[in-house]
Amino acid sequence: MIGGRVLAFLIAVATVVLIFAGTFWHAQSVLAVAGADSGADRVRSASSPQAAVENLAGEIARRDWDTAYSNLANKNEFTEADFIRDLAGSYPSLRSHASLESFDVRPQHASADEAQVRLNLRWSTVVGEFLDTRNLRVTRTGDRWGTVWPLVKEPRVPPQVIAVNYLRWDVIYRGAEDDWGAQDVESPHVRIVDMHPVERAGGVVLLGELLNEDVVPAFVTVKATLLAKDGSPIVTEDSFDKISHILLPRQVTPFLIEFHNMALSEVDSIHMQPASTLIAASADPVIEIEDQNLNSGPQPTLTGKLLNQSGQVVNVAHVLGTFYDNTGQLIWVSDGYVERALLPETPVAFAVSVPPDIAGKAKTQRAVTTTYSSNRFQ
Repeated sequence: MIGGRVLAFLIAVATVVLIFAGTFWHAQSVLAVAGADSGADRVRSASSPQAAVENLAGEIARRDWDTAYSNLANKNEFTEADFIRDLAGSYPSLRSHASLESFDVRPQHASADEAQVRLNLRWSTVVGEFLDTRNLRVTRTGDRWGTVWPLVKEPRVPPQVIAVNYLRWDVIYRGAEDDWGAQDVESPHVRIVDMHPVERAGGVVLLGELLNEDVVPAFVTVKATLLAKDGSPIVTEDSFDKISHILLPRQVTPFLIEFHNMALSEVDSIHMQPASTLIAASADPVIEIEDQNLNSGPQPTLTGKLLNQSGQVVNVAHVLGTFYDNTGQLIWVSDGYVERALLPETPVAFAVSVPPDIAGKAKTQRAVTTTYSSNRFQ
């Protein structure tokens, strides 16, 4: 009985120590990132595995690549340029323009001379955050600890010729001196083919799909106005980035419009305003979506791979996931960005978060992508 009580007491003490340590290490990570811009010297001696990893994360936050690389335990395995490319990307992308928002260090297990540590890096971009998790091995040399960095190498695309055969639309507008009368090239015809509102998380969400039913490409937007019982407008919102703005002929895009702090009981009707503008566009680059899978669990995700079938680098890829129930009705739209550039003929994994209750109802799903390539604007 006494042995059991002692064991229970030791477990309770260990639990309290671990909770305190986790809180302290997280506070240190916030302080390190907060001090990155101000230049504050918050580096501690690397006399423990946690301190070594925290120092490394702080140096990454300050983009002090020289110091970070010099303190790695396995720097002889790769160059500093390889280390920078791993974290910042080889080509312009969301990752290359991201800043480290915060990090946390989670020790797994340790011995006298080696420790396993999980480092979560939370990067901030113009379109939101992404998480980069690294499982690190930390080794001891003398009285100092050094991090063994698990380098992720971006593949190198070999020199080659990629034949392309794709549709392209150019637009010639009426100039100031042209005598074409008042009529110019008209806007493409687009149509909302599905729309329904749902009440969710203290607000109203409009889900739908938009079709470009014309034979020319269109830049599309969707606005919606909620109307009160007396016909007066309550609020107007648009889909912003929860839509694929560029539609080729006969293409369909999902859209999602959010109205915060609203209830359906306050709404009598909804006025939809799809709009389109004729633009020059091409069907290149072609992005194939492979291995789509809806993964269940506490934090469901739609995962897959994007394969860039063109010969150009895609700097930013945006994935829209559309989910349907067993009757084929649209029940949710999720989106996510790929932080690394898409190289030609090189698969890149993606993951889009899905609300748990939606994942339980979804029977089918469809993913579409929109892309941005910097060379189109050079």
